[in-house]
Formats: sequence, C-alpha cells, structure tokens
Amino acid sequence: MSAFEKHYTVQEIAEMWHLSETVVRKLFRDEPGVIRIDAPERRFKRGYCSLRIPESVAERVHARLGHNG
Repeated sequence: MSAFEKHYTVQEIAEMWHLSETVVRKLFRDEPGVIRIDAPERRFKRGYCSLRIPESVAERVHARLGHNG
C-alpha cells in the first residue's frame, strides 16, 4: 500500500459495486488499511467519521467477497 495510490470514498465504492453506502461502511469500518477521519461530536453538531479506502484494500475486500473478474 502506498500513500500515493488511489483512495476511494464510500460513495465511489457504493456506486462501483452497486451497493448502498451503509453496506459499504459496514464492509470497510474495521478493515485494516482504511483511513478513518473522525470529527467528534460538538454541542450543536453530531460527530461523524469519513472513510478513505485505498485501492489495494478495496481489491482485497472485493476478492474476499468472491467478486473476482
């Protein structure tokens, strides 16, 4: 894995794989190599977590799910 390899957003993976963003988040939430960008909850704003998924990690998960091709 390289810092300069392509990194995907949850939305991009969801569109490519024809899945919902919720399913993609669950697939990659605890996957090693995924970059998590957390913003803590504040008084009037909810907290959130953005994921950036390296291409090599996406390929690994895709193969594990049996979507070779």
